[in-house]
Formats: sequence, C-alpha cells, structure tokens
Amino acid sequence: MSGQWQVSVDRFGCIGSGMCAASAAEFFELDTSGKSRALSEKIDPDDRVLDAAVSCPVEAIRLVDTATGAEVPLD
Repeated sequence: MSGQWQVSVDRFGCIGSGMCAASAAEFFELDTSGKSRALSEKIDPDDRVLDAAVSCPVEAIRLVDTATGAEVPLD
C-alpha cells in the first residue's frame, strides 16, 4: 500500500457494537445515535484501524488506498 487510507463507515450497516471505538479510539467514535463514525476521512495506514475493520461484526468499515483506489484487504 502506497498511499493514505480513506476510511468510511456504512451508517446503515453499523449496529453500534462499539468494537471499533474501543480498539481504535483515535480513529472512531460512536455518535449520539449510537453509530460509529470515522474521526478523519483520510489517515496514514495503521494496524489499529485495520484491526477495527476486521473486528467489526457487520463489516461496516471500509478502507481504500487513496493512491491506487483499491480496497484494503481485511484478511
């Protein structure tokens, strides 16, 4: 991966488990409706964010390499 990651959360898919906010609080928070949101749209690649995306029970977190436009693999 050569660029930054674009981080997004599917607000319709998010069930508000809070796993992302608990494991990567610098990058995610639960808003007043109990849904997750990314604190920054673009970040430098970070294993904590990757772990949060992998641990999301409904796969609501999407990471895209901004240099290539490819989705970051979660496995």
